[in-house]
Amino acid sequence: MATFDVESQLDVQRIRADFPILHQVDEEQHPLVYLDNGASSQRPNSVIQCLSNVYEKHYANVHRGAHRLSGESTDLFEEARRAVQQFIGAAFENEVIFTSGTTMGINLVARSWGDANVTAGDEILLTEMEHHSNLVPWQQLAQRTGAKIRAIPVTADGQLDLDSLSVLLTERTKIVALAAVSNVLGTINPVAEIAKEAHAVGAKVMVDAAQAVPHEAIDVGGWDADFVAFSGHKMLGPSGVGVLYGKHALLEEMPPFLGGGSMIDVVEIDRFTPAMLPAKFEAGTPPIADAIAMKPAIEYLEQVGLARILQHEQSLAAYAHELLADVPGLKILGPDVSKKAGIVSFVIDGLAASDVATFLDGRGIAVREGHHCTLPLHKKLGISASVRASFYLYNTREEVEKLADAVRTTVEFFG
Repeated sequence: MATFDVESQLDVQRIRADFPILHQVDEEQHPLVYLDNGASSQRPNSVIQCLSNVYEKHYANVHRGAHRLSGESTDLFEEARRAVQQFIGAAFENEVIFTSGTTMGINLVARSWGDANVTAGDEILLTEMEHHSNLVPWQQLAQRTGAKIRAIPVTADGQLDLDSLSVLLTERTKIVALAAVSNVLGTINPVAEIAKEAHAVGAKVMVDAAQAVPHEAIDVGGWDADFVAFSGHKMLGPSGVGVLYGKHALLEEMPPFLGGGSMIDVVEIDRFTPAMLPAKFEAGTPPIADAIAMKPAIEYLEQVGLARILQHEQSLAAYAHELLADVPGLKILGPDVSKKAGIVSFVIDGLAASDVATFLDGRGIAVREGHHCTLPLHKKLGISASVRASFYLYNTREEVEKLADAVRTTVEFFG
C-alpha cells in the first residue's frame, strides 16, 4: 500500500499508482478518465492482493470447520468485522451484519423490523431524493401492512425541506428512511438533526449511507441512527458485500430475515431457535473473501484520511462547476458545492443524457447517464434523465478539465 504524509494535500499521482485499472487507454489512445465512482469505485492493489491471497492461501467456509483453513478464514472474516465496527463507530462487533450490499441491508430491515413493528395506519417517512433501494422495500412494506408512505420534499436548490418535518413527523411515524448523501444531487443531509426529531416522536431511523461512507468519516453513534446500510464496492472494496449496522437492542428483538445454515442455534423438524447476533442475520455461506477484503479497503481510506478525501472531492466538484458554468444550455443539479459531496449531475437543453455520455465515452471519459435509480426525484426536477460525473480520491483537476472540454465539444457537435 502507498504511504501518505497526513499533513500534506493528497498526492493523487501516488494514489493513482495503486489502482492498476486507471492505467489504460482505449483504441483511440484516450487515457481512461473514470468519473463513475457514484456507481462503483475502483480497487487498489492492496484489496486485489487480499482477494488473491485469500483464495490462494486461506479460503474455506467460516465458522463451521475444525480444520486449519477454516480457522484462518474465520479469523480473517471476524477481523474484517472488527475493522468495520471501528470504522463506523459501532459500540459492539455484533452490531455489524455482513450482507450482499446496501439493497440487501435495507430489505432486511424492512422485512424483519418492518413486518414486526409496522401495521395499518402507521406511516413511513422517506424523502423525494431516495434511491429506489430506499423506496421500494418500504413501498412493499406498506403494501403488506396497510401503512402509508410520506416524503420529505426536495427544495428548489436540491436540499431537504426540513421545515416540513414539524408536519410530517407525528406519533403515527414508525420509521424515517433517508440517504446520508444523494446519489444524484450530491446533497449531504443532516442525519443527526433528522434522527433527533424522528426519535422525539418515537420513530426509528434507517440511513442509506452508500454514498457517504466512502467519502467522509461516519460515526453511527453521533448520528444516533437505528440502522445504517452501505456497500463495499463504492468504498474501494469488492462487489457482492455490504454492511448493515443496527443498534444492538433492536437487532436482538428482530426475527431472522433469511432461514438456513449458520443463522440457527437449534433445529427440530417443526421448529428452530435462532443463533445469537450477528449470525442470526447471516444465513448461508457469506461473501467470505469479499468481506475479508473490506479490511484493506478501510485501511486504505483511513491512511489517506476521510476528511482529506472529501475536501479533495469537493475541490474537484467546485472546479467542475466553474468550468461547466459557461457551457451553453447546461444546468447543474443540486445545491452549492459546500453543501454536497463530489457529485456533479447536469442536463443540457436539447441533448439526451445518453447521447452526451456516449460522446464522452468515445473520448475515454466514463460517466453515468439515466435516472440513476431515482425516478421520483427526476420527475420532481422535471427531467427524464441526467448525466452524472462523480469524483473520488484518485481523480485529478486535469480530468475535470478533460470532462469540461469534452462536454463543450459535445454541445458543438450536436449543434
